[in-house]
Amino acid sequence: MCGFVGFLNTPEVGSPENVVRAMADRIIHRGPDDADYYVDEGISLGFRRLSIIDLEGGRQPILNEDGTKVLVFNGEIYNFQSLREDLLKKGHVFKTRTDSETILHGYEEYGKEILQKLRGMFAFVIWDKEKKELFGARDIFGIKPFYYYKNGNQFFVGSEIKSFLSHPCFVKELDEEKIPEYLSYEYIPYESTIFKNVYKLPGAHCFTYKDGKLTVERYYRIQYKIEEDKPLEYWEEQIQKEFEESVAMHQIADVEVGCFLSSGVDSSYVVREISKGTEKVKTFSVGYTEEKYSELPYAQKFSQTIGVENISNKVSADEFFDAVPEIQYMLDEPLPNPSEIPLYFLAQNARKYVKVVLSGEGADELFGGYPMYLQGGHFAQYTRKVPRPVRKLAGAVAKRLPAFKGKHFIVRGAMEPYQRFMRANYVFTDPKERQKYLKRPITSKLPEEYSKRYFDEVPQLDEPTQLQYVDMHTWMIYDILLKADRMSMANSLELRVPFLDKKMLELSCRIPSRYRADCQSETTKRALRAAALKQLPEETAKMKKLGFPVPLSDWLMEDKYYNKVKAAFTSDIAEKFFVTSELMKLLDDHKEGKAKNMQKIWSFYSFIVWYEQFFVKN
Repeated sequence: MCGFVGFLNTPEVGSPENVVRAMADRIIHRGPDDADYYVDEGISLGFRRLSIIDLEGGRQPILNEDGTKVLVFNGEIYNFQSLREDLLKKGHVFKTRTDSETILHGYEEYGKEILQKLRGMFAFVIWDKEKKELFGARDIFGIKPFYYYKNGNQFFVGSEIKSFLSHPCFVKELDEEKIPEYLSYEYIPYESTIFKNVYKLPGAHCFTYKDGKLTVERYYRIQYKIEEDKPLEYWEEQIQKEFEESVAMHQIADVEVGCFLSSGVDSSYVVREISKGTEKVKTFSVGYTEEKYSELPYAQKFSQTIGVENISNKVSADEFFDAVPEIQYMLDEPLPNPSEIPLYFLAQNARKYVKVVLSGEGADELFGGYPMYLQGGHFAQYTRKVPRPVRKLAGAVAKRLPAFKGKHFIVRGAMEPYQRFMRANYVFTDPKERQKYLKRPITSKLPEEYSKRYFDEVPQLDEPTQLQYVDMHTWMIYDILLKADRMSMANSLELRVPFLDKKMLELSCRIPSRYRADCQSETTKRALRAAALKQLPEETAKMKKLGFPVPLSDWLMEDKYYNKVKAAFTSDIAEKFFVTSELMKLLDDHKEGKAKNMQKIWSFYSFIVWYEQFFVKN
């Protein structure tokens, strides 16, 4: 687990050796154990290492037998041992015991088809010195980050955008046109970033760069093949079987492996599974002094019940606010999800004891864990029973009537699924309202138009399953997994996610909707909970999703933190982009209890702090 940087050499670079070292130093937090570099006439590659497997021999960049190909890789390949055996039989010579070398020889043997054989999380590039060709790829979920910069003849790659700041040819420009999208989603919901000419390589995609031409293609597609004829008990058994194998594979390491533990079923199931075969498992939890927001009592009770050690820490309001600048810098792009802050402190505490942790991310998206999937099920029933013209007419009439019970459902029932997608308007439900905060008019598509492309890829699926599919291509990769990677790697801690395994995904894509988000019983993750119930106390298996609660809304009403945000809202940065009087009205209304504006306040505040980090201080 580590971080990499690289760029195609051009005359403007000057000293590529010095530049690639400076770029790698920017991400030293991803790999404080070691560093190495590769520079030839065509390319410069740098690597920072966090030693997890083959502690002595696993240095990168790594070359093949004849030195014609070189790889830098971030991630873990959990089936590398079987792949290695296969490659040894085919005559490949290995210098290390690492999973990284398996990718390199696998690419020699199979070309880009090696991607179909990999089971794990990864982002890597391979430079073919003879062909002058760069090949790169990202895992199917996008667990590990991958960015690239393309501007004229300049082409860089890296694990984090901040490494590009040290390249003399990087033109750092804010793409102000993306601010409306950020204010709706909390992130940029597609391949672009908020920096001009910087892009995210999507999950399940690979690329080839040669002679100045970039070709990006998808190598894996999530495909639902629902099996309606099997009972719930069958899916319970399948989940247990596949999850047991996935957790075992995710424990492969030459260092101690711990677990994050919240109050929910996902992390509890991970902990229970790992504890069955591992003595003295360390679990880590985080909370607040404000008890009503703290999950610690649940996590501590569960850890005592199954007999594992729990190490916990609490975050104060001062610590929370003081950490925001560092966290926004580590995130690369502004991300106003308050749960990233306790996650940062959780990782910081865990790193004192272990180098690797397992966590429960991805279970909700794969197995139907969010309440909006239940709502999608209700809409699906409604749209099946009521013809579309009738729904359209009812929605138009209801929209003009005064408020009444069921109005919201009827109005939304007239919409297409992509128009109902709640994450598209996560912060602002009305683009016109959003515009009144912006200093200048910015023409932007309706927020739901950005997610429509994903709905259009799976028109044959029912609405709850469509929502899961869209979440996996937007919310999960650009919010959930991004903050998990950044907050753990900011503390030089590797985070692994056993629910996000290729076989777990393929299994989840066979399970009927009623065993994922069951709107009849109002049960999320029905099959997963049933499987977990065989391993966990009933209270834990049936625990409702809390979603990392944060007392931020309360803190913003206190003078100390109100004034901190006020200073940002009246700053030169705020004045540059926003109508500060409108920002202050948001803040004042919240403080006085006239409105619940925490989410909007935090979106603006996070952007302002982020901008200061990247365009003022760095």
